[in-house]
Amino acid sequence: MANPQTVLITGASTGVGLDTAIAFAKAGFRTVATLRDLSRRGALDEAARAAGVSLFVEQLDVASAASITDGLDRVTRAHGPVQVLVNNAGAGFLGSIEQTSDEDLRRTMEVNFFGVWNMTKAVFPAMREAGAGRIISVTSVGGLIGQPFNEAYCAAKFAVEGMMEGFAPLARRMGVSVSLIEPGPINTEFVANVRASSAETLSRLTPPYDAYLAAYMGASGNVFAQYGQTGADIAAIILEAATAHQPHFRYVTSEFARQIVKPKVVDYSGDSVVEAFAARLGPA
Repeated sequence: MANPQTVLITGASTGVGLDTAIAFAKAGFRTVATLRDLSRRGALDEAARAAGVSLFVEQLDVASAASITDGLDRVTRAHGPVQVLVNNAGAGFLGSIEQTSDEDLRRTMEVNFFGVWNMTKAVFPAMREAGAGRIISVTSVGGLIGQPFNEAYCAAKFAVEGMMEGFAPLARRMGVSVSLIEPGPINTEFVANVRASSAETLSRLTPPYDAYLAAYMGASGNVFAQYGQTGADIAAIILEAATAHQPHFRYVTSEFARQIVKPKVVDYSGDSVVEAFAARLGPA
């Protein structure tokens, strides 16, 4: 790019976030990859070296309002306003309502919902003033279809879906595009980390939950093996949303994911909902 845009990506230490940072850097963006813990930047640095690209790595914890403010201030001073925000940072949790403590629920909501809310709120004023910008949030088919043993995670992703669907018409009137990326199964470290972080909770399951979970996890394992996408697959779709002339509101990332949400979604792109409410805001 002759005058590269600045993209900020949250949760870039591994998986989709890492692959997205590499994809944007390859495409010529000034890429700021943020991590909650900079000691975990090794895989990101190695991927950048292997790809022959340069990244700017910053510490930013989306679960901390102070960290968001400080991190965004550093980025803005060094690189100017953020023109593309990729809300990717996420935290999963396995356990039904009875097994989910208030602490587990609040942590899941803090990262997956409040982190997205606060990041979006922080970057939007500069985008509004410029009359341009893109806000892209990675949700999940779990933001459209609730799934057993994922009540807390789905609640957070449903909340992001509702927030962004309500916000998108206003943002569009102000020149800013809002998009949701909704993957189905992805074969990255995220799933393994969720299972590991939830292991103690799941080990205490008693009837009837234990049998239900065993059946559910067995079926889910087959789904990931047969239909799981890679982090690079999702990164390519995020890049498409950032560079398309008229990006969609909603990107369901695979045919398998589309079949999962088909009972609930008629217009997969989500454009008709955004357009209908934007029209009610008066002329552009």
